[in-house]
Amino acid sequence: MSTTTRHRGTASPRRRPRGPAHVATRVATRAAARADERATARSASGPRQAVSGTYLALLATIVVLNLVGLVMVLSASSVLSLTSYGSAWYFFQRQLIWTVLGALGFAVIVRIDYRSWRRVVEPLLFATAGLLAIVLLPGVGSNAGGAQRWLGIGSWRFQPTELAKFAIVLYAADLLTRREQELDDWRRVLRPVLVVFAVLGGLVYLQPDLDSALLLGVIAAAVLIAGGVRARHLLAIGGTGFTMAAVLAVSEPYRRARVLTFLHPTADASNTGYQIVQSLIALGSGGVDGVGLGASRSKWLFLPNAHTDFIFAIIGEELGFIGCLLVLGLFVGLGLIGLRIARRAPDRFGALLAAGVTTWVVGAAVLNIGMVTSVLPVSGVPLPFLSAGGSSLVILMVAAGILVNVARRCEERGAARPA
Repeated sequence: MSTTTRHRGTASPRRRPRGPAHVATRVATRAAARADERATARSASGPRQAVSGTYLALLATIVVLNLVGLVMVLSASSVLSLTSYGSAWYFFQRQLIWTVLGALGFAVIVRIDYRSWRRVVEPLLFATAGLLAIVLLPGVGSNAGGAQRWLGIGSWRFQPTELAKFAIVLYAADLLTRREQELDDWRRVLRPVLVVFAVLGGLVYLQPDLDSALLLGVIAAAVLIAGGVRARHLLAIGGTGFTMAAVLAVSEPYRRARVLTFLHPTADASNTGYQIVQSLIALGSGGVDGVGLGASRSKWLFLPNAHTDFIFAIIGEELGFIGCLLVLGLFVGLGLIGLRIARRAPDRFGALLAAGVTTWVVGAAVLNIGMVTSVLPVSGVPLPFLSAGGSSLVILMVAAGILVNVARRCEERGAARPA
């Protein structure tokens, strides 16, 4: 009997009743698990949503800039087109074609992984240097306004200087990525970038185009700063570069006249200061809300280069202070978006590319708007996406496509990030 009792006790243990405390514990455990799942989902989707918003904002900014550019080129060039070619649509039609080509290039580049550009850095550098050298050959490069900067036939011309800006961004970003562990050695990092800049910038300077050569230096410096090169090395090179730029700015009579005009624009308002004075008149006559789209008086052959380098003056006249703020806001927004993409890039190469392209666009905008408003000396740097011009717009759209591709990779990384 005792054996049977022990067997039953071993084979059939009695189940304990589930009291209120046990039920409450299980409910609390399940609620905590569900809260953890929701927190994990938020942490995984948060970066993706933030970067996705950045990606869409960048696309919208590029589209709006191109649309504003088309409208303002049509307005600013209509009189010159009519008097020179018998049609008010001539320059607009050409700009529309270049915009379509740029949009096609943009659509293709957006789908190419930005890391694949590292394979073509050296061929692109040699091709760019060759084109910059060829454009200087007599009878090969097209001369306009005393500068020999274009290759092409008739009105369809290409400016290799724009390709040089793209090439130096790629080269500097690739070099600083490969030699990330050697940033303290200026001979391994800083010297190669300076050599490439000296070659490309020197060929650009010989066209002559000092302004674009300076912009090349600004782009290279931005990539070096973003890459973490030592500050003392950058300060030494920057001081030397600033001194050389100042000397070159006054070494030629026409450049010296630009500097003097910048300091005293009304001293010779009918000659050297004519263009900047007309630009200021156009900006001042626009007031707060402008004289109306298409109603500019300065474009009636009073303001030279109204549809190219000085298109911002026409924007200020026709759309007023509000229109100027819109354009400035677009460039400021693009700059902030570009910096955000650089900070969130999946790798070092993408971050440096984003920093370089952003500096390229924003730096050119600062130089152009500063010139139009007489804050900076007169230069030949066009306003990105807005000024009439083919090679500048197409290559800018290619660079913008790379920036958007980096943003897309940021989004993919945010989506794939583990909890």
